[in-house]
Amino acid sequence: MTVLVAGGTGALGSAVVRELAGSGYEVTVLDRQGEADGATTVRADLLDPAATTEAVAGVDRLEAVVNLVGGFAMGPKVGDSSLEDFEKMLRLNLVPAFNLAHAAMPLLAEGGGGAFVCVGARAALEPFSGAAGYVTAKSGVITFVKALDAEYRDAGVRCNAVLPSIIDTPANREAMPSSDRAGWVAPEQIAQVIRFLISPDSEVVSGAAVPVYGRG
Repeated sequence: MTVLVAGGTGALGSAVVRELAGSGYEVTVLDRQGEADGATTVRADLLDPAATTEAVAGVDRLEAVVNLVGGFAMGPKVGDSSLEDFEKMLRLNLVPAFNLAHAAMPLLAEGGGGAFVCVGARAALEPFSGAAGYVTAKSGVITFVKALDAEYRDAGVRCNAVLPSIIDTPANREAMPSSDRAGWVAPEQIAQVIRFLISPDSEVVSGAAVPVYGRG
């Protein structure tokens, strides 16, 4: 099985690539920069529809897509923020999901089925102050995945989202040194859930938003 991992060079992406490659999957990574260990890497700006379509079309025997692309930024409350900041979060988190689905879903359906997995966030269900754009965007990711499920389930394409709490990465440890990490989740744990969702073991799971919260 060939799995396309979008955003496969960061902390979470690297863990997903290792997990999938170690489980015998052939992995192709789409990313704007960097190289992924253990996988073919294709440079593509996933905010660009044409570039995304071209990159996806070049993947042979595509059977699953994992979208890890997104962005996060804290800010002031809505009354003190700007439309530009709000739109930036929507664009970074929703446009790559749409572009990937637009390019990949017909291929998956024509190939007899497959899996499409996006990363949402716990914050989409439990919003916090200073992140209105981010939590709105991640809520949109969940709804978008459910819409894909409604459109492509009959074609055999399973569409799901995983909702991590704070991911235990070096960057997050540096940014939040005094935080209680009991509710944080390791990239490797998220990767295991993603592997399950693209595997035949999850053939009856579609349209789900799967919480990956750690102990918190």
